Amino acid sequence: MPILFLSYSHADADLRDQLEKHLSGPKRQGLISSWHDRRIMAGENVDETIDSHLDAAEIVLLLISPDFIDSDYCYEREMKRALERNAKGEARVIPVILRPCDWHDLPFGKLLATPKDGKAITTWPNIDSAFLDVVTSIKSALKELGPSTKPEPRKRVEAAAQEPRNSIEVPVRSSNLRITKKFTDLDRDRFRHDGFEFIAKFFENSLKELVARNAGVEQTYRRIDANRFSAAAYRDGDKVCQGSASIAGGMMGHGSIEYSMTDEPRGSGMNEAVSVKADDQALYFEAFGMQSSGRDKEKLTFQGAAELFWELFIRPLQSR
Repeated sequence: MPILFLSYSHADADLRDQLEKHLSGPKRQGLISSWHDRRIMAGENVDETIDSHLDAAEIVLLLISPDFIDSDYCYEREMKRALERNAKGEARVIPVILRPCDWHDLPFGKLLATPKDGKAITTWPNIDSAFLDVVTSIKSALKELGPSTKPEPRKRVEAAAQEPRNSIEVPVRSSNLRITKKFTDLDRDRFRHDGFEFIAKFFENSLKELVARNAGVEQTYRRIDANRFSAAAYRDGDKVCQGSASIAGGMMGHGSIEYSMTDEPRGSGMNEAVSVKADDQALYFEAFGMQSSGRDKEKLTFQGAAELFWELFIRPLQSR
C-alpha cells in the first residue's frame, strides 16, 4: 500500500487534520496509508523515525504555509530530502498550498501544486471543495505511480537490521487516532469577529477595484463601528448597488453575521446571514439560504462568506 508522508508545520495542525479526514475515502479503499510526526511514540528517536518514514513514502505532501517556509526543520530537512528523492524518481512530491504565501520561486515552485492553480485552501469559498481537489490530485498521482512494490516501513526496518548499520523498529499501529475537537464560546466569538473583519476588508478592497476597472462607476464605503459597515455603488451618479453587514444584536442573535440590501444599517430586517458552525475538526460559516438557495449547507470559509454577501451586493449592477 502506498505511503503518504505529510510534511507540515505544527501551526497548521488543524488544516492537516481536515486533510486527513478527506483522505478517509482512499484509506478505506486500501489505496493509501498516511504518516506524520504526531504518530511518533514515546521513547522513539524523533529524527530517525521521521527519516525512516520519509524514505519509505511513495508520495510526500508538502503542506505549504508561511509557517512551513519559516520552519528550519520542514524547509531544510524534510523538504530538501523529499526533493532529492523526487529528482531520483524515488517518490512523488506534491505541494499542497494551505495558506497564502510567497512560494512560487522556492525550490518546489516548479512542481504542480494543489489545489487547482495553487490557490491556497483557506481562500476557497468552500473549504471542503478545496480538500476534495487535493484528494483528487493525490489519486491521480497514485494512478500514475501504479501498484506499490515497496515494502512497508516495518519490513524496511527488519531488512535494514541485516545491514551493518543501526536501525530502529517502527511500531505498527492504527492511523485512525483523530478525536473530536471541542470549540468554546470564545473560539466561536473570535471566529465570527475575525470573519466579519475579513468581510469588511473584502468589501472595501473590492469596491476600490470595481471603480478602477469600470468607467462611470463610483462607490462609497463607511465603516460605521467595530460591528457594522455599509457600501454603495453608483453608475453615472445613480445608486445601483447598496448593502450593509453587521455583527451581534441582529434578528438572528449573537451567533451570526447579517447582511441587508441597504446602505442604511437598521436594527431589524436583513436579507441573508451566516452563522458559525462546527464539525468534529474545524469552525466554519453556514448560510441561512434566504438569498442563496443550495448554498445553505456548504461549509464556508471567510472568503466564502464574503463572496456570498458580495454576490448579493453586485447583482443589480451586473444585471443592467
